[in-house]
Amino acid sequence: MKSYFILASLIFYTGISFSQTTISLQECYASMETNFPLIKKNAIFERQNRLELEAIESQRKPLFSLNAQATYQSDVIQVSLPSANFEAINKDQYRATFTANQLIYNGGKINAIKNLQNATLETNKKQVETKLYNLKQHINQLYFSILFKEKEKELLHARKKQLEVKLIEVKSGIKYGVLLSSSDKVIESEVLKIEQRLNDNRKNRTSLIQSLTSLIGAVLTDDTQFQEPLIDLIQTNSLNRPELELFELKKKELTHRENILSIETLPTLSGFATGGYGNPGLNMLENSFEPYYIVGVKFNWNVFDWNINKKKRKSLALSKELINNDAEVFTLNTTTKFNEQQIEMEKLTETLVIDQQIINLQKEIITTTNAQLRNGIITSSAYITELTKLYQAENALSIHKTQLELAKANYNVLKGE
Repeated sequence: MKSYFILASLIFYTGISFSQTTISLQECYASMETNFPLIKKNAIFERQNRLELEAIESQRKPLFSLNAQATYQSDVIQVSLPSANFEAINKDQYRATFTANQLIYNGGKINAIKNLQNATLETNKKQVETKLYNLKQHINQLYFSILFKEKEKELLHARKKQLEVKLIEVKSGIKYGVLLSSSDKVIESEVLKIEQRLNDNRKNRTSLIQSLTSLIGAVLTDDTQFQEPLIDLIQTNSLNRPELELFELKKKELTHRENILSIETLPTLSGFATGGYGNPGLNMLENSFEPYYIVGVKFNWNVFDWNINKKKRKSLALSKELINNDAEVFTLNTTTKFNEQQIEMEKLTETLVIDQQIINLQKEIITTTNAQLRNGIITSSAYITELTKLYQAENALSIHKTQLELAKANYNVLKGE
């Protein structure tokens, strides 16, 4: 019985711990980088690269080929000498050969192709990293929207509690004839409206959490607590974006392609050996099936290609210029965006000061209208109007605070931090 009680207690407290799980913005980033389906591409790229390298390395090994043919000729060589009697060669001829070719020298082209393959792998992986990085702003939007919904819920609950307290006072005033009999209905209606907004708030928050769950791959529930991040702005003038690294890797890949083109102008040397069996054999005058073999080396050098190689290298140089242009455009656009973000943050900071001033003034008005309602000088509708203004001012402050933190997070993402 005691063991059962301990087990039940563990389950109970474990359930509580799961329902009170907390998560931070940085943990959302890390979870996305681990669980987002796109990350699976890296493992595929690695396996693909290993296979490609093995195939490239196989070019160093000898190549074997088996050939067989049977032919019939309309005419053959005829040898006619007065003192010799040569047997006529058959017009039907047969040959089977087995050939081995071994590369001896090709200017290091195999190593150059392997270097290109590795460079391509790095480029592909950096493209994945870039796409994942660009999801951070989407995470920011969802995360801070959830935080705003939580603050909105707190404001609505506080306002509802305030109205419920006021409703008790109003009903007491109606009982003693100080207030009109319909005064409580106005407040009851406003309480219902708040309950309706709380219901909408709960549904919207759930929807945002589900979207964030799909994006980062972590298990989030309505009970998950989202930590308010303390965001410090990255005060540097340099960009540290993965896109810039991607541009450099693309140029590096083009450099490897240039190296391969330069090697293609070098001569190649290979050895070969062929063993055969046929009728006739190497001796064309021997009219019978005979075995034979041939060994040797091959030398190949394309001394003139109509400048095809040179034109290809010029084309690669132009491709590098295009990448440089893309990098320049990206830097300009990104710099413009975080300058705009900086102006937005300054504007929001100034707005928050004014928001607080409005709230302070509206609280003073509420204090006055509260006393006026208690004494029957104004109606409950007038009181509700002023209370709504206070809520709107507090809600505006909450929105602008969230927008400021979101702007800071997006600014750092634009910087590459």
